[in-house]
Amino acid sequence: MINPLDWLLGLFSLDIGIDLGTANTLVHVKNRGIVINEPSIVAIDRSSRRRNAVKAIGNEAKEMVGRTPAHIVAIRPLQDGVISDFDVTEQMIHHFIGKVHGNRAFGAARPRVVIGIPSGVTEVEKRAVRDAAISAGAREAGLVEEPMAAAIGAGLPVTESVGSMIVDIGGGTTEVAVISLGGIVVSRSIRVAGDEMNEDIVNYARQKYNLLIGLRMAERTKIEIGSAYPMERERTMILRGRNLVTGLPEAVEVSSVEIREALAGSVQVIVDAVKATLDETPPELVADLMEYGIVLAGGGALLHGLAQRLQDETRMHVYVADNPLTAVVMGTGMILEKPEFYKETLTSMQRKSTIR
Repeated sequence: MINPLDWLLGLFSLDIGIDLGTANTLVHVKNRGIVINEPSIVAIDRSSRRRNAVKAIGNEAKEMVGRTPAHIVAIRPLQDGVISDFDVTEQMIHHFIGKVHGNRAFGAARPRVVIGIPSGVTEVEKRAVRDAAISAGAREAGLVEEPMAAAIGAGLPVTESVGSMIVDIGGGTTEVAVISLGGIVVSRSIRVAGDEMNEDIVNYARQKYNLLIGLRMAERTKIEIGSAYPMERERTMILRGRNLVTGLPEAVEVSSVEIREALAGSVQVIVDAVKATLDETPPELVADLMEYGIVLAGGGALLHGLAQRLQDETRMHVYVADNPLTAVVMGTGMILEKPEFYKETLTSMQRKSTIR
């Protein structure tokens, strides 16, 4: 049953696709491209009488991480790709919808929304994402599994009778999926991804150098000298933190060899997930994958040498998508632009799935 008011407000609204990531939220507006790319961080003022009073969202909130007074807490409302705080997530989505529309529709925008979700989420988690979008102002909320959206955004022929394999390494989850005829044939969702790699570097610095570093320092180290395969020229950089023995500030020089050692465990888990997915893939589709290769997407795809490592382990051609960081949100935007063509790719609320 179409609500006449929703239909009327829909005329003044912009259809948007959202990649609701653990680390970053990206928003794509139909016919305009990506308009928002901000961290999935919300700063909450605990001293306010109103529960979960939002102080800042996105870039502004990220600047507050580790620098706030006791009554202000910067949190991530999504953990491991799923909603951990429903109210705060709703406010974050509402903020981004409002930011996209500005003064349009007199603050009463009712857009159609397509949101990317991990392939391993439960029915309850799916419903939580959909309800958060509806509560935040969407008149319709479609859900698409992130590996499917990433494959569409990477330009893979997902609706054809050809096997395609995508490995989407985000902040909280790594999604591995084999896709054919508009559906996911085999998939794995593991909660080892970019955030886990940052933790690996923090733990390595603590254990080897008695140095306590922050997650932002760890992430910078991962981006600058992190690798999954030996580099032609190994690099070094300075880690700055607090010495756990003396309690004083300290700087330590580390090499890319050491950081590769720190990341080895997480990288191996991702490699094992890819190999296990291939083991479950029907032989006809494996033949297609051997011909067309495996595509890497997500921020983790930029880890130096990861494609080469997977290529050695699987004996298949592995390459990074042209737009790994934006593949998921570009996929949601393409679904909005061709809803009839991609309608089979939207996930239903009845599909059973598990996190492994």
